Order: sequence, then structure tokens, then C-alpha cells
Amino acid sequence: MKSKNKFTLSGNIVDIRANSIYQGTVYVENGTITNIVKEDPLAGGTGVKEDQYILPGLIDSHIHIESSMLIPSEFAKLAVVHGTVATVSDPHEIANVLGIDGIKYMIANGSKVPFKFYFGASACVPATPFETSGFQFHEKEMEELLGMKEIKYLSEMMNFPGVINRDPWEMKKIGIAKKYNKPVDGHAPGVSGVDAKKYAEAGITTDHECFTMHEALDKIAYGMKIQIREGSAAQNFDSLIDLMKDHSDKVLFCSDDKHPNDLVKGHINQLIIRAIKKGYEPLKVLRSAILNPIEHYGLDVGTLQVNDPADMIVVNNLEDFTILQTYVNGIMVAENGKSYINSVPEDHPNNFHATIISADKLRVSPKGDKLKVIEAYDGQLITGFLSEAYKVENDNVVSDVESDILKIVVLNRYEKAEPAIGFIKNFNLKNGAIASSVAHDSHNIVAVGTSDKAITEAINLIIKEGGGISLVNGTDKKTLPLPVAGLMSTCDGYRVAGSYQILDDEVHKMGSKLRAPYMTLSFMALLVIPELKLSDKGLFDGIKFSFTELFSS
Repeated sequence: MKSKNKFTLSGNIVDIRANSIYQGTVYVENGTITNIVKEDPLAGGTGVKEDQYILPGLIDSHIHIESSMLIPSEFAKLAVVHGTVATVSDPHEIANVLGIDGIKYMIANGSKVPFKFYFGASACVPATPFETSGFQFHEKEMEELLGMKEIKYLSEMMNFPGVINRDPWEMKKIGIAKKYNKPVDGHAPGVSGVDAKKYAEAGITTDHECFTMHEALDKIAYGMKIQIREGSAAQNFDSLIDLMKDHSDKVLFCSDDKHPNDLVKGHINQLIIRAIKKGYEPLKVLRSAILNPIEHYGLDVGTLQVNDPADMIVVNNLEDFTILQTYVNGIMVAENGKSYINSVPEDHPNNFHATIISADKLRVSPKGDKLKVIEAYDGQLITGFLSEAYKVENDNVVSDVESDILKIVVLNRYEKAEPAIGFIKNFNLKNGAIASSVAHDSHNIVAVGTSDKAITEAINLIIKEGGGISLVNGTDKKTLPLPVAGLMSTCDGYRVAGSYQILDDEVHKMGSKLRAPYMTLSFMALLVIPELKLSDKGLFDGIKFSFTELFSS
């Protein structure tokens, strides 16, 4: 990291508060902007660099750091290269594995590097009573978390039916957040009309799950802000960016979940470039990416004003938006694609007690005329519900590769248990299997494959590592270990990204047409997103919010 007590930067100053751009010089001392001098371009000899623009750093308004498979300090190393200086981070994933200790781990690790992590109090631990997780939060835990100065908000209220119907426990959590004057994040996919109104009136202030304009406009009408999401799996930018026309003050940008190989390629800067190329006014776009999250969550992130923290980026122009330099509290943390954030040594806290399984545990006896099949959608967290014929071998319902109806398994990672089994369409694997201990929200082991043998081998690879992602393709067996809660690696972020890319490429060679097959797989156990999902306890109907049988007559 390059740190100077006192320095200046000159160029085109982008003042998003004043909605103006002018030539000038920024004066920084001890991490704070002490002065900004406007230069007269007609005066000559000012020394202003006219070929660069100085503006505040970018913010991801909703992300689960754990989904990058990197601990916070390594996430920061990759993110600053793209101009990101802060995140609004829901530690929901590690909280479901390690409880409050997991959240404190994230806060402590993030504090070791020059980057601004703002964590929330995870509202859904567990997310539902229909799955096994590592911890359960009660009123005591919510009071402790929301009373901490490091906790900025109550993170996504995933039990939206409970909020809409005023479930006492959901309302109690919202009440505690209001007591500490902290905003409440939403999570209500597909909710509109009267239900959206009830959801907002309960105190929900944001939503990142919108996938149609109709839904987003309803929520805006009832006072909510919309976080336009573009992650590794869920990608809603194209569907929602036209909110910028009339509602830019209600728009924030987020990634939600970003795998490491995608984070190497870009972050919030990609959304800014795309929005500007679609014709939206740069200053309006930048307000959504920077000022809106700062004001909504009350973040201590500089906006390029005198007496602000020197959280700044330098770009070549507002069209290409090439990041030249990134500063956090006056420290240069990245320059011309090179990160200056160093790795920090870390422990490997975990909660992993699954035991090796055999292929006979995956046998399914035929019991009905049709099979209920999960239909995965590329770029979406929602799934479909299909009724399909099935293939039987030796009185065992098996993966039907020709019809792309593959067996999917979720295995409890917290204790020895029998696997839950379902079937899924659109993974398109022609051979082998993949598995992951990153499985929202409780992070049991999830696997999909073309044979019981391959699925079992992929699961056992993860069990041997105490967490990770794996691939089995004949004799080819690969694993990316994730020893921190079975979710994250402590290795160098670029090395993890490279290892993940190898696995991702191999899955595509095995036939998958999904853009992010591991990310999509991780959401197939996410019960709070309809329509059909699989938990470690069985097949789950996300519309009726109850378990359902695997077969139908």
C-alpha cells in the first residue's frame, strides 16, 4: 500500500453533490481532504491533468462477501482495482454456519486492510425452519448485533410472507432495528401490489430481488429503494436499468453474490459503464452508485468534499471509465490494475461434521407416474416446477442425461444424516458431477451429476476438505478447499480466482450451458426463493412454503 501524509491530485473534479464537473486540485493530509481548489482552464500553467477525472470511490450496496469465496481482506484486494472502496455486506452466510462469532470474524478481518466494510445484522439465521443450519438467532442475539456500532443495518428480511402477515418474531426484529435507528433491508422476489405495500409499511426500505419493472415500480411507489443487482448468477441490470429515467434517486447498484473469477474482471464499475453507454447521464449514474448508498445507510465514505475522508478514484474519462488509481482514507490501494493490499494471516474457523457417504444412499425407488423436477433458470434465483417422466435402472430412479433430468442431492454438513434427493433440469451435464458446500442459506452440501457414483465422489471430496467446491469427471477429480466455514479460502484472492476459473471451465466442457454453474447450484437449496427447491430435509414448494413429495400421480 502506498501511503502519504500529504499529497495533491489534479484533474477534472466530479462533484456529485453539486452535480458539476470542473478542473481543480484536491489537497489531502492525513487521510482527509483539506481543500479543493477550482482552477481556471483559461489561465494556463495550472498543471491540471485534463485527461483524468477524480471522483468518489464506488460502493456495492448489497453483497455477501462469502460468495466470493474470499475472506474480506482478500475480497478488498480484488475489489479496489475496480474502484470499489466500500461494501454494504450481509454476513448472512457465515452467520448461518458460525453465528455471531462468524460475523465478528468478518468484521475483524475486514478491519485489517484499508477498505470500508459495513456489515449488517443477519435477519434470518436460520432462513427457514425447513433446513438445518449451524445457528439460530433469538432476541438476545439481535439485540447484541444491532447494538454494535460496527453493525449498520438489519440485513435482508427473507421471510417476506412472515413480514407481510406480521409474524411476531419478524416484527420484533424490525422493531429492534428501529430502536437503534438502523435501516431494514428487504428480500421479496416477485412481490407487488397490496403485498408490496404491506411489506414496505412494516419498515422495509430496500429490495434487491426485483426482476421486473412492474414489481420495482410498485415497491418504489410504496417508499422502497431498488438495488439493481448484477451478480455471477442473478443478473437484473437489463430488466431494471430504465428505472434511471425517472427514479434515479431510488436506485442503488449491487452485486449480491460475486464469484472470484468474476470479481477479477470487474465490479460496480461495470454497471456504471453499461448505464452510461445506454445513454444515462454520468452524474446521475454516479449518484446512484455512490451517494445513494452513503445517504441511505449513513456510511462514513467520502464524497469528494472538504473535510471528507479521501476515498477517491481516478479514471481516464466517464465513458471508458478505466480505473487509474483508487484511494481509501488517503491511502493508494490500487493503481493501473495492480492492487496494493497485502494478504493477512488468518485462522480457519469452521463447523463441518458431515461423514463420508456411499452411492447406495442415493437410491430412489419409483413411486408415481411423474417426477417433480426443479427447473433452473440461467441468471435467476427463481426456479420452475416441472412434471416429467423418469428413468429407472435396477429399481433406482437415475439421472437421465438425454432428457437433461439430473439427480440433485443436499447433505447435512452439521451432523451425520441421510441425504435429501431431488431432480433438476438445465444443468446439461453429459458426464460427471459437481458439488459445493456453498449452498444458500444454510450451506449444507449440494451436488448434481449424471450418476450416483459421480455425485457421491464429488460430495466426499468436499467432506474430506471440510468444505469447498469439487468436480468429478471420470478419473479427473478437482477440489477448491474452502476451510473458513466451508465458504471461504484464506489464500491469495487471485490464486483462488484462478483455481475457481479452472473448475468453472471444466464444468462447461462437461456440457453445462449455465453462465455460472456453481453459483446456480448454490441457490438450488435457497428455499425462500420460489418455486421448487431442495433442502437437506427434502423437496420444498416455495409457493406453498411447505415440503412436497418427489413423485406425483
